[in-house]
Amino acid sequence: MIEAHPSGGYILEELSVGMTAEKRVTVTEARISQFAQASDDFNPVHMDETFASKTAYRGRIAHGLLSASFGSAVVGTILPGAGAIYLSQTLTFHKPVRIGDVAVSRVTVATVDEAAARIVLRCEVHVGDDLVMDGEATVRVPRRRRPAK
Repeated sequence: MIEAHPSGGYILEELSVGMTAEKRVTVTEARISQFAQASDDFNPVHMDETFASKTAYRGRIAHGLLSASFGSAVVGTILPGAGAIYLSQTLTFHKPVRIGDVAVSRVTVATVDEAAARIVLRCEVHVGDDLVMDGEATVRVPRRRRPAK
């Protein structure tokens, strides 16, 4: 498991297949509310316990893209970190995430394309032993750091 680079981000030449980073985030009422505000997604399965209790989920669940955004935080702040630009992302949702769950987002370098300055990251989110979401992200990575000002 790697930590954030002291400069804020890894450059292409510092990345190798198998490097892994993760972030733990507790899903809270406030996070769900803030995400609903930011995304304008007020689906009652996320916002209304009475409504959600009558669905197949038997209660409120977090937005799937809220869980996915925790992986974005890993990409933007740890691996590869500052300067990384998302080009694409696939997602498959396996289980719901609920208020109080601790979501562990893990990204692992799967491939490095030096010619294109891109990497493919295997992305997973777990709650306890359960895989709740996975996919792959293609990310453009800087070849060199910007000089300090």
